[in-house]
Amino acid sequence: MPKESQSPATARPIIRLDGVSKRYSGTYALREIDFDVRPGEIHALLGENGAGKSTLVKIVAGAVTHDSGTLTVDGRERVFSAPKESTEAGIAMVYQEGSLVESMTVAQNLFLGNEKAFNNLSHLNIAARELLESHNFHIRPEAPAGALGIAQKQMVEIARAVRRQARLVILDEPTSSVTPEERLQLFLSMRRLKREGIGVVFITHMLDEALTEADRITVLRDGEVQGTLTRPQFDRDDVVRMMVGRSVEYGRVPPGRAPDPVPVLEVEDLTLLPAVRNMSFTARPGEIVGIYGLVGAGRSETAMIISGVTKRRRLRGGKIRLNGREVRFRTPRHARRAGVVHITEDRKASGFFSHFTIADNIHLGHICAAPRLPLLVRSRERTSVAQRLVERFQVRTLQPHRAKLVELSGGNQQKVVLAKGLTRKPLVAIIDEPTRGVDLGTIVEIHAMIRALADEGVAVVVISSYLPEIRALSDRILVAKQGTIAAEFDPEEADEEALLFAAVH
Repeated sequence: MPKESQSPATARPIIRLDGVSKRYSGTYALREIDFDVRPGEIHALLGENGAGKSTLVKIVAGAVTHDSGTLTVDGRERVFSAPKESTEAGIAMVYQEGSLVESMTVAQNLFLGNEKAFNNLSHLNIAARELLESHNFHIRPEAPAGALGIAQKQMVEIARAVRRQARLVILDEPTSSVTPEERLQLFLSMRRLKREGIGVVFITHMLDEALTEADRITVLRDGEVQGTLTRPQFDRDDVVRMMVGRSVEYGRVPPGRAPDPVPVLEVEDLTLLPAVRNMSFTARPGEIVGIYGLVGAGRSETAMIISGVTKRRRLRGGKIRLNGREVRFRTPRHARRAGVVHITEDRKASGFFSHFTIADNIHLGHICAAPRLPLLVRSRERTSVAQRLVERFQVRTLQPHRAKLVELSGGNQQKVVLAKGLTRKPLVAIIDEPTRGVDLGTIVEIHAMIRALADEGVAVVVISSYLPEIRALSDRILVAKQGTIAAEFDPEEADEEALLFAAVH
């Protein structure tokens, strides 16, 4: 039977897990999992951070071996001991961080592992261009992989999977760091794979995407399957309750106090080409200023200049005033001491020390914000500071003084990053993409924490590419475009269409 005429509902599953379990140090990461993916379907996998999604797909991809239960591929029981075995069985994993060799070109990555004895680069580029254009991917085959954006890297990996005749493609958070146009292109790619009879596993924290794109949804919580729904059964409230075990109201967070009339932060004609040009805005105590824009609009670069991560030019670089006094911070530590905190968007690269404990990470943030560096680190102070912040930011861990950051879920890692930056109350907190890669329940918790920070009189600047987040948090919404502020909106009046139009046009 041709692939196009097969019904995903009746076709034999490409992969099937029956009673699969996995334990780490006696604790179940997965318990008695039943899961399958059929040809020509998009199967969304949902759950909070730490629910077991990554462990499940790593078992399918051969990166992790299950302890019990059976994994069946095309009706044949398999145990993958390495990713290579999974790839040979027709399974392709597209990781969120990517797995391309960044020093090689796009074409070389596409054909990596299948090279001939003698390769003609010109012919290789032609073949790569034909493959990419067949998927409507506008990527130069001679471009270095390291120069591509996140979405483009994922497109290359999808093309590579198709070239290798993969029958199952697993996409791990493919839309967490992309522009609306790139998100649409990725969805079009998923639909194309579906039409070609390829099964797609789609891991996402964005529930609306799953409800719109998926044919089936499986929800995990605490390492167990809570249920699998077909499209006629999709109901947003039911899926949320399955994910978090309770109803979650995700909407606008009302302010608890009125902002002060006098700005604490004034940014005037800030310029550092090519990313930032004549950026101007203010932030008042007790106010949350949301800055929306597409990737590359200069928002993160502005935050780094304000907080001393990037040095501002003395001539024609604009002005930054803190409580009416002009400042120019040489390092992030100088900014922290003055009361300006920057929470980075890339927590894994620059937000924390992954192999340090939770307590060590939080205490390092506390020390950096101190007026003077201490000569000795007091163990009692470290313990008390860490315990206080772990409780305040609701970090879920049994051993904050032993657990390493790398062992935590993404949502708890993000809470530690916030705790590390906010050990001392700042004047201004600039928080870049506060809930990227965070599950729905934790998003609500982080939003409440940010609102509580503003209610304490802190001026908060939130940078986000997620429109519902900007509308839910902001007292004022600024739209950045090409390195400057292009528009300002009242959150009560702005709709998503108007904000997106301002960011694009």
